[in-house]
Amino acid sequence: MYAIRKARGEPALAEPKGYFDPKFNAQALKVLPGEYLVTDSDVMLVTVLGSCVSACIRDPLARVGGMNHFMLPDAEPDGRSSSWGTESARYGGYAMEMLINDLLKRGASRSRLEVKVFGGGAVLAGFTVSNVGERNGRFVLDYLQSEGLSVSGQDLFDVCPRRVHYFPRTGKVMVKRLPSANDTEVLASESLYRSRLQESPTTGSVELF
Repeated sequence: MYAIRKARGEPALAEPKGYFDPKFNAQALKVLPGEYLVTDSDVMLVTVLGSCVSACIRDPLARVGGMNHFMLPDAEPDGRSSSWGTESARYGGYAMEMLINDLLKRGASRSRLEVKVFGGGAVLAGFTVSNVGERNGRFVLDYLQSEGLSVSGQDLFDVCPRRVHYFPRTGKVMVKRLPSANDTEVLASESLYRSRLQESPTTGSVELF
């Protein structure tokens, strides 16, 4: 079973719609900006990242794992810090907290969590928040360190967008670095989500292909 949760307190979807990916011969589920998903099913989680960051976390013994996709760290552009309890999955602290807590509720143990993180590219030159990709990447690394969770794999920063394919059952991750920072899929997704925000207040076992 699996459930996906969205930003701004939207209810969970008991059965998020997926699709079959013939290239990977796998049932797939997309994780969009401001969402996180936890599953104990044999599926592939997919997301596309520009300046956003995704954490892929699982417990190999409990056979449960998940992915989030956040667009902003919790620090404000002027350096002021907001609480990690900010209740929106668009913010890094809340997205990380909710993903980890949901895993623990489903039988995961904090001591066994395997964490891999991706994204944080400098791809949105027009974003008014300075260095948002780098700030997102630094945030997730600092957050994990503060929580005592080690990173077993990562592909962060640089100037490229990425497509991430994550298999929670095995922990395998395949990352495709997209050929151009002007990739329309990434820019369309992040630009749309950025407009919604304005309307409402590799190392480790990672395979590049």
